[in-house]
Amino acid sequence: MPVVVDARNRPCPEPVILTRQALEGAADVLTIVDNEAAKRNVLQLAKKEGCETSVEVRDDGTYVSMTRTRPWTPGVVAEEAPAPVAGVLLVTSRTIGKGRNEQLGALLMQMFLHALNGQTARPETIIFMNEGVWLVTDGSPVLEDLRRLEADGVEILACGTCLTHLQLIDRVVVGQVTNMQTIADTLLRAERTLTL
Repeated sequence: MPVVVDARNRPCPEPVILTRQALEGAADVLTIVDNEAAKRNVLQLAKKEGCETSVEVRDDGTYVSMTRTRPWTPGVVAEEAPAPVAGVLLVTSRTIGKGRNEQLGALLMQMFLHALNGQTARPETIIFMNEGVWLVTDGSPVLEDLRRLEADGVEILACGTCLTHLQLIDRVVVGQVTNMQTIADTLLRAERTLTL
């Protein structure tokens, strides 16, 4: 019988935290969530923890079943401790600057992300939050540049809560949807952070 985690109506990152806690003491866990971002985040956690997964969508929620494929040992995490992140770029808007001309701000953002492709010193991770998540969705004017950065090894993360709130979760075409726990961890491990 799996341990059941009812994470419906729980804000990010609680579904991940509750699932991680359950996985510490159980080989089989069933987490129930009520939104796409929480489902994706729980599945990412399960992968990191070495679990086989299955997903069932029901009328009352999405049921994510996880079974450990390797034994859990107290004090030992499935992955090695994460290393420091050399540089993180935090993008919180579709534009750069707060002037009256949004077209100019959008153009500056396009130019900046395009210019990153020609730089030898680049961020290791780019995190998109708040209105910035629009830039990783279909129709974004910077998709080609973001795809090139990702292909060159730059990690692209987009806040799942932001995407859900803005009803964009199904429109993500570059990078990966993540949760606040991963975002906080990445920012705290960053040796340098630049915010746009």
